[in-house]
Amino acid sequence: MKKIHCYAYSELPYILKTLAILCRKRCGAMGYYDKAVDRSTTKLEIPLVGINRVFHKVTTSDDPVIQKLTQEFRDSPKATVYATDAILAALMTCTRSVYSWDVVAQRLGQKTLILDKRDKSQFDLLTVNETAGEPPQDEGASMNSPANLALEATFINQNFSQQVLKKGGAWHVFPERNPFVEENDRDVASVGYRYRKWELSDDTDLVARCEHDAVMQSPDGTEVFMNIKAFNEWDPQPGSEWRQKLDSQRGAVLATELKNNSTKLAKWTISSILAGSQIIKLGYVARVHSRNSSKHVILGTQQFKPPEFATQINLDVGNSWGILRVMVDLLMKMKPGKYLILKDPNKPFVRIYNVPQNEFESEEEESEDEDESSDNEG
Repeated sequence: MKKIHCYAYSELPYILKTLAILCRKRCGAMGYYDKAVDRSTTKLEIPLVGINRVFHKVTTSDDPVIQKLTQEFRDSPKATVYATDAILAALMTCTRSVYSWDVVAQRLGQKTLILDKRDKSQFDLLTVNETAGEPPQDEGASMNSPANLALEATFINQNFSQQVLKKGGAWHVFPERNPFVEENDRDVASVGYRYRKWELSDDTDLVARCEHDAVMQSPDGTEVFMNIKAFNEWDPQPGSEWRQKLDSQRGAVLATELKNNSTKLAKWTISSILAGSQIIKLGYVARVHSRNSSKHVILGTQQFKPPEFATQINLDVGNSWGILRVMVDLLMKMKPGKYLILKDPNKPFVRIYNVPQNEFESEEEESEDEDESSDNEG
């Protein structure tokens, strides 16, 4: 087992060796942002509507595009790391994490490292008030338990990202189709995938699938890519209710969200920077009634340029790259095999465990392995 103290890397400087980022492939299709949503206020609330669209949250090793890229770079003299923007964001912002999370790392041969999320994990759920002085403490079936709040926040973000798009009309289509669409997927969520490549060091490259949520036309007519996220108010306190403060004191509301959701906001910002999005759009979504977690309204929006927003929230992007570089270097020095990168649930440590090769595999994968073994024996 290896142990990394998160705070030890909070001041680690790093400058990405190559700023020229190669875009290997572009896939998917995105809707256009509807600027009418920006007119929402606490007095002009917009009901949040459930959007029945398919969201694909495919891990790195199951991505057919990345599978092809691993073959393409197989004979490269350099080592290559493969990941998704969400996985990289978790690693790069680990100094802000309070809750536990984990990532599976597979060392294949001497030159390949694949970073995956674990099957059936809660990795894609959004935390709520993770970094607050008093994080949610309810347990069990309570709608304000950490688990149910995470489900609610994820539901809000998915629906908000689709509701704010223009209805009807053409979408912005990338050169290649969405690689995860299946025949029975009738209505797929707006998403554009960029497969990007960075040079982490002289002997290591990084390839990652990154996401845009939508496209927006700028005042000069050019199209800009954006990521769309939403804060959600779930337990309004007297004197700080969004319906009282959002229109006149939006900066104070944002500062409170940064304090209470520092990790989540840092992940959103890092993911936007990795994708090369020019805008990150933030929505403010509240419950219609504080005791009902199923009905919500949009109270307002705000937008930023991701690099500038990183500075505003005191997120050192160079330090985030440095943290990733340290983890990659450590993993590349280990023997080929499977490892679990685990954020300690009680301490500011990231631990790396060596695990059996078939650990965390789905039942379907295990069945396939058994079938192959039986065929070999026959």
